[in-house]
Amino acid sequence: MPRTTPLSDIRNIGIIAHVDAGKTTTTERILYYTGRKHTIIDIHDTKDLKTSTTTDYLEQEQKRGITIQSAAVSAFWRDKKINLIDTPGHVDFTIEVNRSLRVLDGAVVVFDGVAGVEPQSETNWRLADNYGVPRICYVNKMDRSGANFLRCVDMIKKRLGARPLPVQIPIGSEENFKGMVDLVEMKALVWDSDDKDAQWQSLEVTPDLADKLHITTPSDRKLLGDVFKYRTELVDTCLEQDDEAMDAFLTHGTVPSADVLRRALRKGTVNSAFTVVLCGSSYKNKGVQQVLDAVVDYMPAPTDVASIKTVDADGEPIGERKCSDDEPFSALAFKVINDIYGALTFIRVYSGVLTKGASVQNSTRGKREKIGRMVEMFAKEANPVEEARAGDIIALVSLADTETGDTLCDAANPVVLERMRFPDPVISVSVKSKVKAEQEKFGAALGKMVRADPSLHLETDRETGQTILRGMGELHLEVTLDRMRTEFGVEGTMGEPQVAYRETFTKKLTEQYIHKKQTGGSGQFAEVWIVFEPLERGAGFEFVDETVGGSVPREFVPSVEKGLKIQKEDGVLAHYPTVDFRATLIDGSFHDVDSNALTFEIAAKACFREAIRKAGPILLEPVMKVETVTPGDYLGDVIGDINRRRGAILDQLERGTNIAVVANVPLSEMFGYIGQLRGMTSGRASYTMEFSHYDPVPRQVADDVIAEVAKAKAAAVG
Repeated sequence: MPRTTPLSDIRNIGIIAHVDAGKTTTTERILYYTGRKHTIIDIHDTKDLKTSTTTDYLEQEQKRGITIQSAAVSAFWRDKKINLIDTPGHVDFTIEVNRSLRVLDGAVVVFDGVAGVEPQSETNWRLADNYGVPRICYVNKMDRSGANFLRCVDMIKKRLGARPLPVQIPIGSEENFKGMVDLVEMKALVWDSDDKDAQWQSLEVTPDLADKLHITTPSDRKLLGDVFKYRTELVDTCLEQDDEAMDAFLTHGTVPSADVLRRALRKGTVNSAFTVVLCGSSYKNKGVQQVLDAVVDYMPAPTDVASIKTVDADGEPIGERKCSDDEPFSALAFKVINDIYGALTFIRVYSGVLTKGASVQNSTRGKREKIGRMVEMFAKEANPVEEARAGDIIALVSLADTETGDTLCDAANPVVLERMRFPDPVISVSVKSKVKAEQEKFGAALGKMVRADPSLHLETDRETGQTILRGMGELHLEVTLDRMRTEFGVEGTMGEPQVAYRETFTKKLTEQYIHKKQTGGSGQFAEVWIVFEPLERGAGFEFVDETVGGSVPREFVPSVEKGLKIQKEDGVLAHYPTVDFRATLIDGSFHDVDSNALTFEIAAKACFREAIRKAGPILLEPVMKVETVTPGDYLGDVIGDINRRRGAILDQLERGTNIAVVANVPLSEMFGYIGQLRGMTSGRASYTMEFSHYDPVPRQVADDVIAEVAKAKAAAVG
């Protein structure tokens, strides 16, 4: 089957922004104006679950009014095919932006005209930088009270370190927002109403434009008064990209035509020399068609961006695959979701052609996959396709072994494509099935959720036996459990994971114990003398045999060690394992008939119990090395909060424009930290945490922990 859309006519783009900047609203308008939808659903109409926007179709998205899972749709505009992914804006779901940007050729970054550059805008911008994704900016919500286009442009420059280039200037703002001046065509585009089908007038740009359109606010009038200054800036910047046009301008004063400017803007955007900035109000239906024009005019086709790198086993680049139908097949699986159709694996085809029924190689895992159903997704609708070609984004149904980040390729020409980078989880909770009988079903569902989302990690705590689920934030984990209810019909409960405390000795002492039992027949006898002494932190447990003359027969010594190993797991303070001590067996005695391996094991256990009570036992707690990265404005608050958590500040380091605070903080004090940190830094700080060492617990805290354990044990017995 021949190619229906030339590669040069495809645009693979994402819509990225901070939560509530208007991504989904913009996507709804795009689908309406491209003819893919005949109605517009607004976010605030979905809370009753009776309707949903096209891309926010999950129950959890409708209830919360936010995007949780990225959704793919496609549409045509000016005969160009636009594959568009609407991504979440909440920091807990950054993984969705991460994996979407990995396979996209360009992105539209939406900003709230009032708030400007918000924390998640910064995170998403950095992700786009990491993957080298060209961007255009769209300053949305220009109709809102407090909207300020120039302030937003200034924030893009200062906070993101970008080079913004306005190609539009707003006409009016807030309730007087009427449209925008197109600086390329030098036309004023003015809407008469907010209706979704309202047409705009195209007016000449003249010095008295503000008077003609009844713009009275001084700042709005000044902006329109400077329109020729912004036009000059646009022309000068474009000339940097076109030597011929520059030459004509300098030699003959020839002002470049609109087509020449558009070509230069496209080149500069693809090379990330600058970032085009547009404005509008998606909710009031002004400017969305112009965003679509900009996507077609300035965003790269798959052939305009650098070829995908191929890597070796260590992830080092060793070659590349050109985006062409004539190259051998290669694709990257960038997302797995559980759907009514089964497991859907989203892939971006980078080269070659994939046909239904083909057998391909998963080169990441060394497995073969048979391609069954292939579908093009329109949000939750699956439309069957027979083949996919270079540049396409499709989903494959029910692949057995392919996970996020895996490469699928032609078995005769195997390659591994550049892998994706995933963030480490920052919060963990214990989870279990609400209904005991459904534990197995719950475990299977949990496994599927983790397979679909690489920012979720699952582990079993060996000491507490709890199932621990780790993720990017409390909302992330909460939504995961809620989705298990709606997608797999199993309900779970979430609790705090127990801190793995330890116990240890503080004094050296020698303990003797005689185990003696006579019950008519053969009795039981064993005597041990053991020296217990504390060791440095992290040393664990050591057993030494220093007996002489066969006071404890050779064959019974291992039983003494076994008894100590078993008993040390059940400490005397709060039943936590005892660590960092040496036990030296120095003497003992036995009976020819009544002694055996079991009697020496029992004697060792009892000797340990007696000794630890006298050896000044203390509780130890896990201490984490925490690195909190924050803008300087919040440094005092961050340090104060770490101190309140019994943290010890170790260092302060520069991290670009931010400061990293390195500290040791007890794990028990870190629960809820991510929410607190985001609250006090307006979501602009982040942190990483790893285990450092064990330290003694302060007396008052230890008393509370011991009391809590005793209470829980009593409740369990009762």
